[in-house]
Amino acid sequence: MNTKAWGPGTQCIAKCDHTKPKLNELRFEKGDILTIIEATQNKGQYRAKHNKTCEEGLISSNAVREREAIRADPALSLMPWFHGKISGPNAVQLLQPRENGLFLVRESIRHQGDYVLCVCYQNDVVHYRVIYQEKKLTIDEETWFCNLIDMVEYYMKNQGAICTQLVKPKPKEGTKSAEKELSKAGWLLDMAKLKIEEQVGEGEFGAVYKGDYMGQTVAIKNIKCDVTAQSFLAETAVMTKIQHKNLVRLLGVILQNELYIVTEFMGKGSLVNYLRTRGRTVIAEKQLIQFSYEVCEGMEYLESKKLVHRDLAARNILISDEIVAKVSDFGLAKADPKKEDNAKLPVKWTAPEALKQNKFSTKSDVWSYGILLWEIFSFGKPPYPRMSLKDVKDKVLTGYHMESPEECPASMYSLMKSCWELDPGKRPAFKKLKGKIEKELRSTKAD
Repeated sequence: MNTKAWGPGTQCIAKCDHTKPKLNELRFEKGDILTIIEATQNKGQYRAKHNKTCEEGLISSNAVREREAIRADPALSLMPWFHGKISGPNAVQLLQPRENGLFLVRESIRHQGDYVLCVCYQNDVVHYRVIYQEKKLTIDEETWFCNLIDMVEYYMKNQGAICTQLVKPKPKEGTKSAEKELSKAGWLLDMAKLKIEEQVGEGEFGAVYKGDYMGQTVAIKNIKCDVTAQSFLAETAVMTKIQHKNLVRLLGVILQNELYIVTEFMGKGSLVNYLRTRGRTVIAEKQLIQFSYEVCEGMEYLESKKLVHRDLAARNILISDEIVAKVSDFGLAKADPKKEDNAKLPVKWTAPEALKQNKFSTKSDVWSYGILLWEIFSFGKPPYPRMSLKDVKDKVLTGYHMESPEECPASMYSLMKSCWELDPGKRPAFKKLKGKIEKELRSTKAD
């Protein structure tokens, strides 16, 4: 029996079906995600909410297991069998004891850009050159693959052009299988239960689709490239740690030749598009302040968790069908803000110290939040209009900031300017900003 006490907001995954509930009990099926509301007076019994149906009822702790947060561990790998740039003799040494179908993949030393599949067969190791041509991979120039994961999956099911079917991967020392870790923590979803519908967006790293998972409308981010998919594991790890009404909720991950990140579906799209397509004739000032408040609430929560977003902008805020703003896109989020990263920076939203010295912190997020406020009150106009990125960078470093958007309340523009202090230490914390916007919201509602 599970003896650990769970607090409100804890996410659990059902270990079995409970389709004939008694009075006041919650109905659920194996694999359903439930959120704890509170413990009851009976030991091991909780009141919980079903994440899909939104129904509430009693559950037994024996019937569920807690979804665990995944550590952003660099050893976590989508391709534990990939050993990077090692020689043929090194690969032969690693493939011990010799079992038919034991394999690894390495970078080709002789043919730059190509790979080598090394497979044990009849007490020997066979090396197959994997040709990279026109963004596709092949061994025999007849069967082509999108990426290495796709290729390995294929040869684990078919012998094809190689000596034997791939059976057992030889993991690189120090790596952990992302699939096993995600499954163990309760975040690996079943591809058979996912229906992918129409495409609703195109990001820098892949397409975003609307879909259905076990009856729930979801958004699906599809990342195809091996290297890019590997980098998105960090985003996934961050999202397993957070649970807040103003942050887009992760439902889980699917690994099936490609990486699918499944989140709640936000029916009204991005904040920037929401503002641009409606404008001031449709959206009242009160609603603009409400959006500002909701984003600030989400960011205050990240601040409390010592998480730095690093790409806060109106394009990365999503709006639900209930017109609630939620912070999204943790592609650049870092649990360790001191670690340097050469990711492509969104210059117009990036704080001076981050542009100049690559220093990211909650206070650099506050700077970005000031730019986001400007976007909100200008109804989605691009910041620093008619200025090149070079001009923005040069001027911002000398203390320049934008003029107030048209018809923006003076108090909100004052908040923007406080976010744009050159000295990060002088910028307010999200907690303080939230208090000020809350006052503004109250006074606007009273009008």
